[in-house]
Amino acid sequence: MKTILVVDDEPKITQLVRDYLERAGYRVLVAHDGQKALSVAKTEKPDAVILDLGLPSLDGLDFTREFRKTSIAPIIMLTARAEESDKLIGLELGADDYITKPFSPKELIARLRVVFRRMENIVNANSELIRFEDLTLDVPRMRVTASRRDIEELTPTEFELLAALARQPGRVFTRAQLLDAIHGVAFESYERAIDAHIKNIRKKIEVKASDPKYIITIYGVGYKFADN
Repeated sequence: MKTILVVDDEPKITQLVRDYLERAGYRVLVAHDGQKALSVAKTEKPDAVILDLGLPSLDGLDFTREFRKTSIAPIIMLTARAEESDKLIGLELGADDYITKPFSPKELIARLRVVFRRMENIVNANSELIRFEDLTLDVPRMRVTASRRDIEELTPTEFELLAALARQPGRVFTRAQLLDAIHGVAFESYERAIDAHIKNIRKKIEVKASDPKYIITIYGVGYKFADN
């Protein structure tokens, strides 16, 4: 049974989400502020986090920043904030997806299943090594080596996105195609989420993120993985 940590300061929201998650077969932990959530996450090591951004004591963005130092468990942001900048910052910090209040609990469950499927697809993949010059992706083990450095902080979403590009070097992907590749289903046409993930990947694997060697921007279209 997978454990889900729900972090929200609204009791009605946490109860609603808890009810639906438990009906779907998950074990549920609840925290109402960011500091408590970090404490729970440290001891319980949840398989995923459903996280509000507007939290007391430590907001959702700061929680994500701290949580990502020790865990790659998927994070789905659950927030009333409509500003695009908040969502992009959350994705850049390592969140995997977002859903805006008011929300459909069924859609939340569907998105949670998608991020778990994504992780399972990586773990259950056939033995696969993807190599390009000094970059190596060990897909089953979800390991990346770049410039003789072990890159340990890629989230499942970032890893899957990098692998999708690296499997077809030279192919130009639109943002919509990449959304489909990592989600299985593109729940929303929030294509700028891809830009945030690419920016994050470059920070982690490139020697110089402003002059990328591996993931190349095709202006007006999308991205491709280098092929020469």
